[in-house]
Amino acid sequence: MIHLDTNFLIQSLVPGSIYAVKLESWLVRDEDLGFGTIAWSEFLCGPLSSKDAAFAELLFPFQEPFLSADARKAAELFNATGRRSRTLADCQIAAVALRCGARIATGNAVDFIPFQGYGLVFA
Repeated sequence: MIHLDTNFLIQSLVPGSIYAVKLESWLVRDEDLGFGTIAWSEFLCGPLSSKDAAFAELLFPFQEPFLSADARKAAELFNATGRRSRTLADCQIAAVALRCGARIATGNAVDFIPFQGYGLVFA
C-alpha cells in the first residue's frame, strides 16, 4: 500500500509531471493507493479546480480516517523529532501511514525523513 502526501496528490494532477507519471504507473500496476483524511483536508484547501477535486474524489473515494491512536502516534513523532514548527500535519499523515503499513509518496521527502527511524518507508 502507498499513501500519498498532499503535495504528491496536488502535483499528480499536473499532466506530464513526474508525479502524474508515477501515479499512472501505480494505477496501471493496480497498486493499492490511498491517503488519510488529514492529507485530504489539506488537498481540499487548494487552490484547486472543481474538476481536479472531482477527479481526485473519483480516483480515491475513500480516505483513511484519523483515529485516536493516530493522534497519539502523531504527538509521539512530533515530540521525538524536535517539535519542529509547522510539522504537525506531516506527523499526522505519517502516523496514519504507519498504522496502515503504507509507504509514503511525497514530493517533500525532507519533511518525512525524520520519521524513517520510526518505521516510515518511502514509495
